[in-house]
Amino acid sequence: MRFRNAVSITADNFASVFKLLLYRVVTGLLFFSLIYVILKLSLGVVTNSAELQAVKDLVGDFFRSIATGDSERLHAFREDFQLAAKDLVALLSKHIDSIAGAIVGVCLIYLLSRFANGLAVFAVGTTVNDRMSVFARTSFSSAYFRNVGRASLYQVVYVPLSFVYDALSVLACWFLFFYAPSFLPGRGVLSVFIALSLTLTAIVCLEALKMAVISAWMPAMIADKLSVGAAMKSSFRNRKDFAGRFAAFLVSIYLLIVVNLVCATFTFGSALLITIPLSFVFFLCLQFVNYYKTAERKYFLSADKIEGGTPTV
Repeated sequence: MRFRNAVSITADNFASVFKLLLYRVVTGLLFFSLIYVILKLSLGVVTNSAELQAVKDLVGDFFRSIATGDSERLHAFREDFQLAAKDLVALLSKHIDSIAGAIVGVCLIYLLSRFANGLAVFAVGTTVNDRMSVFARTSFSSAYFRNVGRASLYQVVYVPLSFVYDALSVLACWFLFFYAPSFLPGRGVLSVFIALSLTLTAIVCLEALKMAVISAWMPAMIADKLSVGAAMKSSFRNRKDFAGRFAAFLVSIYLLIVVNLVCATFTFGSALLITIPLSFVFFLCLQFVNYYKTAERKYFLSADKIEGGTPTV
């Protein structure tokens, strides 16, 4: 039910997909240009080195081996990669000052880009909530500038927490992929396939867990005008229907992975311009559907269809 309702609300707010796309293209070009300048000035010696090229070749060889099922090459990959990484680390140690400055600069710009994109997501969330609560059509620009202060406070707290969680998740999945085969019987293609499957499963489950835990954070700020701290506490403490929220996000992530992969394959990647921002809008709508359902509040699905009784004004 909640998945179907989220799809219906996403379709009703489909124009937000193009607004979010345009916003992210503009901000993406800006932040990418800044990162390029930083890396070009600080890491020119490293980026043009033979040591880095060797690591790049090994990474490409790694994915080719997975695609072809070359188990012997995959088992030898760790040793080859360690040798190449050792040479690269020796080069990096000679330019540690420039590298440290570049890393700090890139991390700051990355966090700033997530902050800027989060402002747009908050604005889209406002338009979704207005549509669900009173069936009003709020413009993106109006929602953006009207809520830029509260959205900024939300992003200042959310972005660092999300960054740390994502970094720890990637680290855990990295160890799972490279060390899980040692606990599995045999050393053939099957063990590599199982390790890859377990790693992807862990990534999806960890992302679904994060979404389930914070799903009420932004909706509480927008729908109930709670402060960023009060909304965060209510979201983290909300155990009601947690299993249902987790299952909805888990299934949605798998379905959208399939949709994005299929669209990318049959359109040579061009459809990702639509399907990726559409995925963000869908997850946002699913957050609000979960929030309204957990709070037992009523909302519009269309002009003549209300989920439950009288909508909340």
